[in-house]
Amino acid sequence: MTRPASAAAPTLCIGEALVDVVRRADGSVAEHPGGSPANVAIGVARLGHPVAFATRFGTDRYGAAMADHLRRDGVVLVNEPDAERTSSAQATIGPDGAASYVFDVLWELPPIDLTGVTHLHTGSIGAVLQPGGAVVEEALRVGRATATVSYDPNARPALMGEREPARRHIEQLIGWSDVVKASDEDIAWLYPDRSVDEVLEHWGRLGAALALATRGGSGVTVHVPSAGSTHQLGVAPVEVVDTVGAGDSFMSGLISGLLDLGLLGGPQARERLAVATPEQLRPAVDRALACARITVSRAGANPPTRAELPA
Repeated sequence: MTRPASAAAPTLCIGEALVDVVRRADGSVAEHPGGSPANVAIGVARLGHPVAFATRFGTDRYGAAMADHLRRDGVVLVNEPDAERTSSAQATIGPDGAASYVFDVLWELPPIDLTGVTHLHTGSIGAVLQPGGAVVEEALRVGRATATVSYDPNARPALMGEREPARRHIEQLIGWSDVVKASDEDIAWLYPDRSVDEVLEHWGRLGAALALATRGGSGVTVHVPSAGSTHQLGVAPVEVVDTVGAGDSFMSGLISGLLDLGLLGGPQARERLAVATPEQLRPAVDRALACARITVSRAGANPPTRAELPA
């Protein structure tokens, strides 16, 4: 039984929560609570924004660790743990710090009460994997009447099935979203014959007011449809420990920055976002890059607090 997300926060993240079992090149193994939408919820909370999280996990050892991890950072769970088991991801870290994943995901979700929610974020496995994906889809379709929407496809080919059906589903979700962020690897899988710039422009035509592609150490490509602008922003070099949670940290920094600018958070914010210039959007993108840079400099999905960000 869900309780209204509005009881806790105007920002609601929806999606999977799972435990990353991280195997490093030196043979060491560590367990970190994670899952893309969970990481985003924690990142947004650490940046000082009230946030609730609609998800599903169990009462097992992994589930207890997940609940403690979320609540420690002030994330309010919309529904209590009650799944058969908690999902997990086996993450193998290569010598360059990059992570590859194998997933064991159980994904069902009860209907979500969106009363009082003014910004809704979703993405990754939970937005497409059935049967829970249908609940997420309905939340976006209904929720955008009163809330802005951000979405990160975070493509996982092993779980998303064939490329063409996955792309059609993702494009439908993009059509209900105001802000879309993906990695260049996501785009390469979804659109193997199109450039990053072409895909971001396509997503703008689908309805996104801001579309971005992260490019690892090369920074981010930003497309602002209202300005007809597509440009690249770099990032200062950093010693990479691993890339686990880097894209999620970027997303949480972006949401935080846009909330602070009044460009997310309800229909009026959507109107402002639709006409925002690249210059007006730059502080939010800079915050996103700073968050990701800090996250890759330390182990696991460990996004920064606001106090850790550069002044």
